[in-house]
This record gives sequence, C-alpha cells and structure tokens, in this order.
Amino acid sequence: QVQLVESGGGLVQPGGSLELSCTVSGIFFTANPMGWYRQAPGKQREWVAEITQRSITNYSDSVKGRFAVSRDNAKKTVYLRMDSLKPEDTAVYYCNTDPPWDNYWGQGTQVTVSS
Repeated sequence: QVQLVESGGGLVQPGGSLELSCTVSGIFFTANPMGWYRQAPGKQREWVAEITQRSITNYSDSVKGRFAVSRDNAKKTVYLRMDSLKPEDTAVYYCNTDPPWDNYWGQGTQVTVSS
C-alpha cells in the first residue's frame, strides 16, 4: 500500500520559516524523483520543487531562492525548507513522485502565512 504522509505545516508570519516533511512507504523510494506541490484556495494545484534520484533540484520561479528541497533515502523522507515566506505561499502542500501519480496524493499539510 502506497502512503505519502506530509507534516510540518502551520501558521507563520511573513518572513518566517517552516520545514515540511514527507514520509513515503510502499514505493521504491530511491528509484523515484520526488516533488512538492501546493494548492491555494480557489486555485489549481501547482508544482513547487523537484529532487531527482541523484538529489539534483529544480524549483518554480515563485519559490526559487527561498525554498530548498532535500531527501534522506535511508528514512524514505523528502523535506521542503521554506524561508522568507510570503502570504502568497499560503496553501496546502503535498508531496508525490515527479511526475505525480494520481493514486499517491496524501492529505497534505496546511501552510498559512499571515500576520
């Protein structure tokens, strides 16, 4: 059974930081590039960042220079460090493979950036 469980979200002030985690089970983790995605209220889900099997990273223009994705293959966990957060980063954040599989979406973790 495939499970992707996101955690680490919360309420943070503009300019603050958060680190999200995503623990994966049921797939061959080291063989998959992993991605972070987000969905803001009233908007479609969008791709945020990717980390390949060899830990090469890519970011959307909206988060480049502020977010950092990493992975720990031994723990089957992917992380998203988010700095200099802005109100427009408010969304539910999800992890999945990259490209994503429809059956792998988890519950996500809510990030709210507000003063």
